[in-house]
Amino acid sequence: MASPSKYLATYLNDHLMGATLGVELVRRAARENQGSELGAFLSGLAQEIDDDRDTLLALMSELGVKPDRLKVAAGWTGEKVGRLKPNAQLRGYSPLSPLVELEGLLIGIQGKLAMWSVVAEVAQELGLDRARLKALSARAERQQADVERHRREVGRRALTAG
Repeated sequence: MASPSKYLATYLNDHLMGATLGVELVRRAARENQGSELGAFLSGLAQEIDDDRDTLLALMSELGVKPDRLKVAAGWTGEKVGRLKPNAQLRGYSPLSPLVELEGLLIGIQGKLAMWSVVAEVAQELGLDRARLKALSARAERQQADVERHRREVGRRALTAG
């Protein structure tokens, strides 16, 4: 197998960084909302996002792209630093917190969808199964719609809370 393009390797590692941040974010949000409908949704989504990250790692391996440990660490650290943002109160989880978290997840899922879509466009040149990538895109589209539905519900509650 030919070595992967440096641009492909960089692109996939950038998405691995984002996927790492996304996994950490969705796991924390699921814990914070445990026992609620939102928590149940986020727990399921956490498993899917973790599976998607594993799929990305497998795809990278198929292509001969080595994970960049510094980027993975940056994704992990980025989520931890994001916790420092006060959401209208200095301590604890505020009604605004799940809205901000869902918006972060929505942005990440949009990025993942963009990645699966563009990789599907070059699947043949890379020796990949285009149908598999299309299925991953469809899953990301469903995740996007589900997160958006919950984001709107949470947003209504957060922005009208006293």
